[in-house]
Amino acid sequence: MSSQFIISNIAKDLELNDFSIKYTIELFEDGATIPFIARYRKEKTHGLDETDIRSISEKYEYYKELEKRKEIILKTIEGQDKLTLELKQKILGCTDKNMLEDMYLPFKPRKMTRATIAKEKGLGPLADLIYLQQNIKGTKKSIVSKYIDPKKGVQTYEDALTGALDIIAELISNNEFTRGLVRNIIQKRGFISSKAKKDWIEKKSKFQNYYEFSELIQKSPSHRMLAIRRGSAEDVLTWKIEVDEERIIGLIESEVVKRSDFLFTAEIKDSVKDSFKRLIFPSIEKEVFNLKMEDAEKEAIKVFSRNLKNLLLSPPAGGRIIMGIDPGYRSGCKVVVIDKKGDFKKFNVIYPHEPQKREDEASRILLNLIEQYEVELISIGNGTASKETDIFVRDIIKRHNLTVRSVVVSEAGASVYSASENAIREFPDMDVTVRGAISIARRLQDPLAELVKIDPKSIGVGQYQHDIDQKELKRFLDMTVESCVNYVGVELNTASVELLSYASGIKRAIAENIVLYRTEHGSFKSRKELNKVSRLGLRTFEQCAGFLRIRASSNPLDNSAIHPETYHIVEKMAADRKVSLDQIIGNEKLISLIDIDKYVTKDFGIPTLTDILDELKKPGIDPRKEFKSVEFSSEINHLEDLTEDMILEGNVTNVTNFGAFVDIGVHQDGLIHISKLSDSFVKDPNDVVSVGDTVTVKVLDVDVALKRVSLEMVKWK
Repeated sequence: MSSQFIISNIAKDLELNDFSIKYTIELFEDGATIPFIARYRKEKTHGLDETDIRSISEKYEYYKELEKRKEIILKTIEGQDKLTLELKQKILGCTDKNMLEDMYLPFKPRKMTRATIAKEKGLGPLADLIYLQQNIKGTKKSIVSKYIDPKKGVQTYEDALTGALDIIAELISNNEFTRGLVRNIIQKRGFISSKAKKDWIEKKSKFQNYYEFSELIQKSPSHRMLAIRRGSAEDVLTWKIEVDEERIIGLIESEVVKRSDFLFTAEIKDSVKDSFKRLIFPSIEKEVFNLKMEDAEKEAIKVFSRNLKNLLLSPPAGGRIIMGIDPGYRSGCKVVVIDKKGDFKKFNVIYPHEPQKREDEASRILLNLIEQYEVELISIGNGTASKETDIFVRDIIKRHNLTVRSVVVSEAGASVYSASENAIREFPDMDVTVRGAISIARRLQDPLAELVKIDPKSIGVGQYQHDIDQKELKRFLDMTVESCVNYVGVELNTASVELLSYASGIKRAIAENIVLYRTEHGSFKSRKELNKVSRLGLRTFEQCAGFLRIRASSNPLDNSAIHPETYHIVEKMAADRKVSLDQIIGNEKLISLIDIDKYVTKDFGIPTLTDILDELKKPGIDPRKEFKSVEFSSEINHLEDLTEDMILEGNVTNVTNFGAFVDIGVHQDGLIHISKLSDSFVKDPNDVVSVGDTVTVKVLDVDVALKRVSLEMVKWK
């Protein structure tokens, strides 16, 4: 099958032009990354963004797999000497995996079935005779009795007729049109329903909403489908798809029954009913459910990726001296200090809470560290004893009139990082608790640089993340991290191996070589120096150079998103204005005088030149939002402290299709249901809030037993 077939179908699916898709695929085949294509090859793609390019990549993989499957199917059918020209053309022109498998079903090698057993008993001709409904002479008994053969296990008239009808039932089930008809009806008009299992009917559980549940499967959102599947997996629920069986059977009959006056019409109708109930429906029910679950998983992955993106792009506190505190009761609070570059300076343990409650000692230690290292911010993990620690720290700040500020940050994944090989390599002589506190401090300083060290699945901003395809989840989350890292850019002389590994075109081995080169030769003086790094060839340089930043480079363009391949254009712009590069960078008045039409070349057109001018105006600017923090109420520390109508400030920790979870400082996130996010209708919670947003909420309901808090949005910042 030609590549044009794939390109045309992708264009149709995504409503994009063939030209953009053709060149995007060529760039993929040439090893280009999605961030590189989106940023530096706009002329080739006609300005496609990352979302479009990623969609092309997914569709391209889908159609390549489809073509491979077609080859296998054609070879199998040809080996059976049953491949007609018409069938071959149908298979080659197919664009849907399910339809392709329907075509293949009659030829698919299968295990022993009632129909195959009947065929072995010589009942195939009788089945054909009945199924074709041609004129036949004689009575039912005289016709069927000819196929009675005790030697083959056909003892009676009933044995022969039953076997023939089994063959007919399978013929009906294997019919491509029939399966497509039933699938379409179930997908559009079937109801997904669930019930509580007997042992759970009188019990409370997180699946209570699904104890007596039914809705059109077509309209059932992903989170409900995932909840039903998990409830079933945990033996709390049972599920099924309900349809108008009589209507579907009638439609199949209208296709199969050709003559109302045929001798065996009643038996054919029985066979249709048997085929639907025993073969078609159970198979298609499972298939439709799985297809719906595939869509639900894709949506869940999309939700996770979107939340991860918002978390990774959280505003950084920047180059400030930060104290990190990993709170705890019995084992104490682990305290570290990091400098402006994120380097570890000091560690201590304090015991401000029960059972030790050495508050005076803890206060002295904190005050000494704050004074000695001139701490500017205090980052407190939001786990056990977080609220109490925050109150303790704020009290010290208030009593001593300090300018330092405390901030509660998510510590999701900190324990995973602290025990990881990455953390051990970075801090080989430190305890896991110390590494965890360092991570808590660093994720306030620069969330992106620190969170890339953690497996994205451990960050916990998804819905039903453990129930979905883990390989596919990892693939999407890695793409999300890659997108965020390249959107922000990477400081070449300070970036960790983990951060460099997500830069466009750079794999871990090359990232390690970059850090090794940096260790042996000192800081990179220019982007050109990357060519001296072992195994970093010209293609890798092309892919990564524009995303790597060097603040103190001899060439000021090295600290911008302008790619080295277009430096000559900027140099000509500066020369034409009779100024140096330093004089043109950041000079908006001078830049506004540049006529970009004069600098269009065969390879670089208006889109690239426009990006260059935009970057020249504000080179190296961090695109993330300004850093802000939330302050929890000092009076509310536990679920039991909450009452209805209470107004609180909180931080959005997770956004799902059914609402947003908010940390309000009681060790249990509350849920703002989608219906409570706004006074007006909300289709998608992400239209209203994002992970990291500071919001003001009202408490609607508190269920201490189930640890559930229902909230309503009051306002967001």
